[in-house]
Amino acid sequence: QVQLVESGGGSVQAGGSLTLSCQTFGYYYSSQSSQCMGWFRQAPGKEREGVATTYRGSGSTYYADSVKGRFTISRDNAKDTLYLQMNSLKPEDTATYYCAASWVTSCRVGPPRLIDYNRWGQGTQVTVSS
Repeated sequence: QVQLVESGGGSVQAGGSLTLSCQTFGYYYSSQSSQCMGWFRQAPGKEREGVATTYRGSGSTYYADSVKGRFTISRDNAKDTLYLQMNSLKPEDTATYYCAASWVTSCRVGPPRLIDYNRWGQGTQVTVSS
C-alpha cells in the first residue's frame, strides 16, 4: 500500500511561516505515480476542507480562497514529495493538516473532492497563536 509520511508541523506566532512536507512511499497502480496530491485541514468541530492541490501532468494548482496569496503548494515528482509553504499565518489556520494523494484523473479540476483522494497521511498539527 501507498504510505504518506508528513513532517514540518508545529507552533508559530501569527504572521510567521511554516513549511510542511509529505513523502510518498510505494505506488497505488504498480509503479504509477499519483495524478494529484493535496493538503487538507480539519479543526475541531469543523469539516475537513481542501487547502491546496496540484496536478502532476501540468503542474496546475488549486487554492482555497482563505489561503490564496499566503500558501504555496509544490511537488517534487522525482522525490515523490509534496510541500506546502505557509506564510503570514493566522490563528484561523490552526488545524490538523493532512497530506493526500489521488489516482483519479478528475482530480485535475478543482475544487478537490475528498472522495477522489484515497490515500492519506497521519496528519500534522499546525498551531498559530495571536
